[in-house]
Amino acid sequence: MTMPPSSPNPPPHQPYGGPVPPPQQPGAFGAPQGYPPQGPPQGYPPHGPAQGYPPQGPPHGVPSQYPGPGTGAWGQPPMGPPPKKKLSAGAIVAIVLGSLVVVGGLLYATKAGLDGVTGPFPEATHELVVPETLLAGRYTLVSDLSDTQGKEIEDTPDFTVKDAKAAVGQYKGKDDATLVLSGMYGRIKNGESSRTSILQGAATDKGSTLVVRPREFTPAGYGVTVSCQVTTSKDALGTTTLPMCAWGDDNTAAAVALVTPETATTDPQDIDLAALAETTVKIRAEIRKPIG
Repeated sequence: MTMPPSSPNPPPHQPYGGPVPPPQQPGAFGAPQGYPPQGPPQGYPPHGPAQGYPPQGPPHGVPSQYPGPGTGAWGQPPMGPPPKKKLSAGAIVAIVLGSLVVVGGLLYATKAGLDGVTGPFPEATHELVVPETLLAGRYTLVSDLSDTQGKEIEDTPDFTVKDAKAAVGQYKGKDDATLVLSGMYGRIKNGESSRTSILQGAATDKGSTLVVRPREFTPAGYGVTVSCQVTTSKDALGTTTLPMCAWGDDNTAAAVALVTPETATTDPQDIDLAALAETTVKIRAEIRKPIG
């Protein structure tokens, strides 16, 4: 039998069958034109290392363009601690106002802080107001509570305070900061005692624990001393850090509590009380007004 003549250009060997792919254009790392791209040697998997061998990183000095999910550029775990849990503004308001910590402190002052003080009552020369904004607009009034929570202050009998009126307001600042002003004005026999008693009342309120004891500050340029402390308040929402400062004079006594979603979960020892003291005396200068 006569065999057909062999082709002068036999097709290349195809171990797996199928047509030969057309020649490819070379890429950045391609083969010369006219040759198919070279794969791994026979017996090696087409992708990834052989089983039992660790994955290979990029060549030395060449950064990886495709780091794995949740890893850094070289496949390392992401750096930095996990973010702290933050309380919402609503939770802060519930803690600060719902528990009446600051107002409770003022009630303690009117009941106990001035016991044993004798002498005439000072003249009524100043009062407290609850303005629409504080500190050049940094804090905006949310609610004037002078006629609600503040009514308890006015109705509490105390023979060492005359003509007591309440000034209580909740303010909102940047980044969901909550500022609570809780005070009273009238004719007070011993302002320093009222300042001390306000903080004592807040520290002994139900659910509160005194963590940073009261410290006195006299910010430059204001001529007034304030006392500041940090308590923690524990309820169903968790434990909240609550810094506050208080002042007292012949006519006014008040506390300022300032909490943000960040400071609410901050270690009480890390609170900057000197900064809060300066904020407090600035607020005092804005809300303490001459009568008439």
